[in-house]
Amino acid sequence: MNKHDLILRIAVEADISKAAATRALDAMLGGIQKTLKSGDKVTLVGFGTFSVAKRPAREMRNPRTGEPIKVKATKVPKWNPGQVMKDFIN
Repeated sequence: MNKHDLILRIAVEADISKAAATRALDAMLGGIQKTLKSGDKVTLVGFGTFSVAKRPAREMRNPRTGEPIKVKATKVPKWNPGQVMKDFIN
């Protein structure tokens, strides 16, 4: 499923227009992104928790040449599914 498919599903299930579904989805995703950027986490009970993990600087090797490469520290988005989601999938 891609974003367009999700918008169509939201529009049908919520009985709203595709334009309204697009605005709602964009607002939700934007809110999650802004919250994560500020360093907070987003918890949707039953669905899961979005957070930011810090990945430390490290040294890796180029698989082709074997040369060491230094990789900078970075922040990465992380999602942990909630128990309801885990139970639903299983």
